[in-house]
Amino acid sequence: MERVDYVYQHHHLWTGQDFGDRLPSQVFKERIITCFIDDAFGVENRRHLELDNVCWECDYPHSDSTWPNAPEIAMKYLSDVPDDEVNKITHANAMRLFHYDPFSVRPREKCTVGALRAEATDVDVSLRPRRASGQKHKTLAADLGAIAERRS
Repeated sequence: MERVDYVYQHHHLWTGQDFGDRLPSQVFKERIITCFIDDAFGVENRRHLELDNVCWECDYPHSDSTWPNAPEIAMKYLSDVPDDEVNKITHANAMRLFHYDPFSVRPREKCTVGALRAEATDVDVSLRPRRASGQKHKTLAADLGAIAERRS
C-alpha cells in the first residue's frame, strides 16, 4: 500500500488516475475485503489493514482447504489475538459484510465448533484421497516406488 500511494502521488496527473482527495491505500482499506486461510503473516499484519474488512476462511471444499481441522489451524494463528479481534475475523465481519445472521435461526451457543461437532458424530471427516471418478483410494498414501515400477 505504501508503494501504490507513492506511485499514485508521483504519477497520477499524467496517468489520469483520480481518487479525489483520497489515496489508493485509503480506498483499498475502505472497500476491499481481505482474507487468510493458513497465514501467520496475514494475521500478524492485520494492524496495517482495516480490521473490519479482514476475514478468515478455510477454503472448503478446495484441495488446499484446512478442513476438517480448520478451527484448530486457525487458532494456531489467532491464539495471541484479542478475543474481540478473533470474533471479527472469524465470523462477525463476514456476517456484517454479507448480511448474514446465522444466529437468527440457530442460537449462537449451538454454532460453536464443539456444539456442531457434537451434533455431527455420524459425519465421516476422515481424509481420503479420491480418484477423478469419485471412487475412494484404498490407501491414504501413495507408494511412489510401486508407481515408478508400473511406469517403467
